[in-house]
Amino acid sequence: MFENLSQRLGGVIRNLRGQARLTEENIKDALREVRMALLEADVALPVVRGFIDRVRERAVGQEVLKSLSPGQALVKVVHDELVTTMGEANDALDLAAQPPAVILMAGLQGSGKTTTSAKLARWLQERLGKKVLLVSCDVYRPAAIDQLQTLAGEVGAEFFPSNPDQQPVAIAGAALEEARRRFLDVVIVDTAGRLHVDTGMMDEIRALNAAVEPVETLFVVDAMTGQDAANTARAFSDALPLTGVILTKADGDARGGAALSVRELTGKPIKFLGTGEKSEALEPFHPDRMASRILGMGDVVSLVEEVQHKVDRDQAEKLAHKIKKGKGFTLEDFRDQLGQMEKMGGLESLMDKLPGMGELPSAVRNQVDNREMRRTVAIINSMTPQERRHVQIIKGSRKRRIAAGSGVQVQDVNRMLKQFTQMQKMMKKASKGGMAKMMRGMQGRLPPGMRF
Repeated sequence: MFENLSQRLGGVIRNLRGQARLTEENIKDALREVRMALLEADVALPVVRGFIDRVRERAVGQEVLKSLSPGQALVKVVHDELVTTMGEANDALDLAAQPPAVILMAGLQGSGKTTTSAKLARWLQERLGKKVLLVSCDVYRPAAIDQLQTLAGEVGAEFFPSNPDQQPVAIAGAALEEARRRFLDVVIVDTAGRLHVDTGMMDEIRALNAAVEPVETLFVVDAMTGQDAANTARAFSDALPLTGVILTKADGDARGGAALSVRELTGKPIKFLGTGEKSEALEPFHPDRMASRILGMGDVVSLVEEVQHKVDRDQAEKLAHKIKKGKGFTLEDFRDQLGQMEKMGGLESLMDKLPGMGELPSAVRNQVDNREMRRTVAIINSMTPQERRHVQIIKGSRKRRIAAGSGVQVQDVNRMLKQFTQMQKMMKKASKGGMAKMMRGMQGRLPPGMRF
């Protein structure tokens, strides 16, 4: 998300380079561009006005430090105000209660509550070591209960069965008793989608909220609805004691208006972002890290955290030991590394978090596609074990068979093999102690902002 906003703000900063000082004159045009960028990102107008006023007040006349250009000084001001607008720091879930702690999920129809409930269960189990029970109180949507049961099985969470003939309050009460009996830590209550103008449905969720006394009442909303997401969250906040917001489908939102509007319009923090369809595609929302990503500075902290939690360390250490010993880097090793990258969200997610990527031309960024990585894995999977270990034996007839088996053209196989051969040479240099030389050789090929 934020691709368009990042590019516009990057242009503003470049235009200010070379100025000795930020003044009313040279910042006026810059702020006009920032205003247009925010409005195009579908940020709510009151939020845009407040943001621009605060930036102007701090930036005009500000002395530029010797080590900074005016562009960099403005970046600091804009970064700080973005953080303030989005909520200063990550608001973690407050689970400090007598177990089981209850999390109530609310939102519109189609916002992704059921999927997000399962993602949250997985996150609580993997990151906090909690024992989680999922229960569906959606007695209106066909197969909603079955969907949550399937997802609970996928993420390894406990599931409390219910049926459409029961009342939501009765279902939630029974699930809570079951969790107490089994000494579970958290109960996530998935509710039916509803509009804030539907009096009957809003009365129902208020009764549900009163019955289970949740420690967290989270509003789940589609980020792609832009500032409407913030307006809907505000309406629900008036009716329910919301403690936070989860933005779903953030990976499909190039604008980011919801993330920049929700906190200021509702006073409620964004606690998580849904960044994909897979059950692990949920990440805590850190305003400071998000501000850095918007301004093209990357998010190395989140990247390191993902590596720690998602990369198979044993597999990585085995590969490092193998290369150090001088043993060949094979296509099987290559496939394993691509699998590790896929766990971290693929190339697109990686580029989003690396510093300097925002300065790459859009034509280059558009070429980065996770489908290419999956195509490479398919090509490798179409090979025999012998071919994966001895790439030199892959000649004409073998290439045709591999291409047919993976649904690609022979030239695609040739291109992948060429890339792999180059990587093999790099690994060979590393095994001979040429890592520093290899890094220096790569230096000139790196995008702006990436340096060793």
